[in-house]
Amino acid sequence: MKHIHFVSADDAVKLVKTGDRIHLSSVASVPQILIEALCRRADAGELRDLHFHHFHTEGPAPYSDPRYSGIFFDQGFFIGSNIRPNVNSGYADYVPVHLGESQRLYRCGILPCDVAMVQVSLPDENGKVSLGTSVDCTIAALEVARKAIAVVNRNVPFAYGDLVDIDRFDCLVEDDTPLVTKEFAEPTETEKIIGRNCAALVPDGACIQMGIGALPNALAAELANHKNIGIHTEMFADGILKLIEKGVVNGSCKALDRGKVVASFLLGSKEVYDFIDHNPDVLMKDIKYTNDPWTISRNPNTMAINSATEVDFTGQICADSIGTRFFSGTGGQLDFVRGATMSEGGKSITAFASRTNKGKNKIVPVLNSGAGVVTPRADAHWIVTEYGAVDLTGRSLQERARLMIGIAHPDDREMLDKAAFERFGPHIYTVKI
Repeated sequence: MKHIHFVSADDAVKLVKTGDRIHLSSVASVPQILIEALCRRADAGELRDLHFHHFHTEGPAPYSDPRYSGIFFDQGFFIGSNIRPNVNSGYADYVPVHLGESQRLYRCGILPCDVAMVQVSLPDENGKVSLGTSVDCTIAALEVARKAIAVVNRNVPFAYGDLVDIDRFDCLVEDDTPLVTKEFAEPTETEKIIGRNCAALVPDGACIQMGIGALPNALAAELANHKNIGIHTEMFADGILKLIEKGVVNGSCKALDRGKVVASFLLGSKEVYDFIDHNPDVLMKDIKYTNDPWTISRNPNTMAINSATEVDFTGQICADSIGTRFFSGTGGQLDFVRGATMSEGGKSITAFASRTNKGKNKIVPVLNSGAGVVTPRADAHWIVTEYGAVDLTGRSLQERARLMIGIAHPDDREMLDKAAFERFGPHIYTVKI
């Protein structure tokens, strides 16, 4: 291992040239000190035409700000709340991609990566550093980037899995700013019921994938009496940590990475970050591994549990937009939907409240104009709301409509019945379900 020599953030970003494409480590581990230094160069008129790529990011996002129009242009692989207004006003952009394939954009040269800017842990005795909470597609970016800059931060946990040699980096910057943490709202009564309905579909010994937020936390709470649960997911947060602490999660029934919790990125409390630090029972892996449907399918009884913004009668699942307004992204939903359905005993579960917080129905006759189909109707299986769970597998269009109406909000069912009649005719009432 070479001697570690730190430079200032302002000196490090001198490696960036006009026209470069920059990869950022993401979620809780955005290298803000380097972004601030780039802003200083931009304010001095030294840079223009920089393109940024990343997963969901937390914290300030000046790389998408209209103030830097013509200087910075953001083209993320997922849309967080910090860049959402600018994406929908055209000052920033979005690259639709299954998260499992995001790494392929770099490795195949579809998207050039000139500079990778990341945060890493302190090195171990072998000169290896961990990407901590944000492995995602950063391994791929580091493989192809012309230059790589690392912020060495003692608050980045040393997580086992895919590690990086510190010699890979052209510049090292020292910064001990704590990682971004996130507290999620307590589940509502509706979310608790949905969690209960989902948990009823999960057998002991299952391998779970789910996201973060109030609804996944509600599901985690309902799994408290389950046994021998495994985790293979793209991300997790505090809800999963509580199950591990209770002994519910031990991974003993996994066929792949038995006994290990496998993920690619994290967002949650400091307790979650501390939990993965030097923990041999946790593997933080390249998104190519975690989100590969074939890899996912190798664990029996894989349960992929995802959400939706709306679902139509036929099972088309929208999860990235509200009409033409982009909200999040394709994410890894279809990666896990397909992996789970290939798994022996596996299930794909889409769970959501029957209505939005503003009282708009989320089970609809047809998707809103401009809505994106993240999971096609042929891949839609279990659909869960607070009013029940239905399995669309092998069901015809008319059967699906009847089943979906049955788990819609009661006050919406008359309207949905009328729409189904107008679309399918009177035969819909004679279909056996």
